[in-house]
Amino acid sequence: MARKNNSLFNDIVELTAKMPWWVGIVLAVASYLWLSSIAGQVVTLSKNSGLPATLKGLATLGQYLVPFLLFIGAAVSASRQERRKKLITDVAASQAWQPLESITWQEFEILVGEAFRLHGYKITENNAGGADGGIDLVLRKGNEKFFVQCKQWKAYSVGVAIVRELYGVMAAERAVGGFVVTSGQFTKDAEAFAKGRNVELIDGPQLMKMIKGAQAARRSSAAATLTDEFPAVLRPVEPEQDAVEPTFTPSCPICSKAMVKRTARKGPNAGQTFWGCSGYPSCRGTRPAT
Repeated sequence: MARKNNSLFNDIVELTAKMPWWVGIVLAVASYLWLSSIAGQVVTLSKNSGLPATLKGLATLGQYLVPFLLFIGAAVSASRQERRKKLITDVAASQAWQPLESITWQEFEILVGEAFRLHGYKITENNAGGADGGIDLVLRKGNEKFFVQCKQWKAYSVGVAIVRELYGVMAAERAVGGFVVTSGQFTKDAEAFAKGRNVELIDGPQLMKMIKGAQAARRSSAAATLTDEFPAVLRPVEPEQDAVEPTFTPSCPICSKAMVKRTARKGPNAGQTFWGCSGYPSCRGTRPAT
């Protein structure tokens, strides 16, 4: 029973740690006020109806234990947030991508997640045990979902099998796109497989450009000028030039083929752009253009 209780306590702390730290503080205060009122009612009932002393003890303990666990979770959340900021600041301040190889694989995943967060994505870390199809991070932007696989390989290039695995999971889970990020490089076969598909390969130098670009934009209060898609960040545009159209395209939700941007010519959505399946008219899959 003690092991189950410890697991429950750990789950509460870990769940709270995934939230912004201030949310944990608010929940801790709110839970204390709520549980205190319940504990007071239980104590009153125990005097009048003779409720077991155990129930009274649980009610009294709970009003302090649950807020305490929430406060711990909030502290862990704040610590992780500070760690992410320091990690990406230290890497961005370096002059080469070698620091990517000197950090642990856990820090590498944190770094990659924070880099995408700076570019406007909401990040969910995949902490589940067992087979996960190689998915380390789940990104969301609006209603669209992207998968990320991180490979901190110091001596080997990432091969086509890794990219093919990610693409298969994307199709099965109906993800719009995916990224394979490594501190090293990719083989020619991996690059050839990703070409024309909704998979972006990000090597060490490209990741450094992504981090440095986001950090520079944040320092100059120009983060809002970053484009929605990461590939455009790797190809900076001079101020007097037009913005580069991102090469990233989603896959068809029906047949998984690459999609092309079209403009509705008639109907209630006439004049609006949307993603249409490249296999049209045999496939009529569509996605909204964001």
